[in-house]
Amino acid sequence: MTIKRHIAGALALSLGLSTAACSGPAWDNASLYSVRQPVVARTTYTLDLASGYEGLSVPEQQRLAGWFEAMDLRYGDRVSIEDPVANGATKAAVASLAARHGILLADGAPVTEGYVQPGTARVVITRSSASVPNCPNWERKTDSNYANATSPGYGCSINGNMAAMIANPEDLIAGQKGTGETVIMSSTKAIETYREKANTGAGELKASATGGGK
Repeated sequence: MTIKRHIAGALALSLGLSTAACSGPAWDNASLYSVRQPVVARTTYTLDLASGYEGLSVPEQQRLAGWFEAMDLRYGDRVSIEDPVANGATKAAVASLAARHGILLADGAPVTEGYVQPGTARVVITRSSASVPNCPNWERKTDSNYANATSPGYGCSINGNMAAMIANPEDLIAGQKGTGETVIMSSTKAIETYREKANTGAGELKASATGGGK
């Protein structure tokens, strides 16, 4: 009798496990909102330069220029300076070198590790990156969906592509603020280019038709 009871218990347990495997785990997200959202991470890089009241020397400016090149300074990076002396000449030199890469010097520097030694200025590059954690997600092993919920990987594709393609990941946190003014030169540039090409093409066609092309 004891053996039969053990066998019956094992059989009931195996049937229960097989039933659970067929039904599959419960789906959590019953809405149409994706829980797979881009996450923006910031990384800071620092370079300490010898700085005096006359600003940066030529060798220090060359060091900084080489560092910017090695870091592949690009759009979306934030360059700031931590200068205890608050020397305007040092700030101007850093701003000039950053401007070669199309970067404007930011106001205020983030908190970095260690102290800035006297006679030095610290240049800080803050770089942001965006990614969607836990994507792709294939944790569900069944297609059963009795809760009519979205799949665990819902949103991985579009949000992952957006995180990979966006030029400035900070825009995912807060978009660019407009000035409320329309810049005429940039807003009509495409139209002016089209008109110039159209007029040039019409002039060439007329010249060829009259035989006065050259």
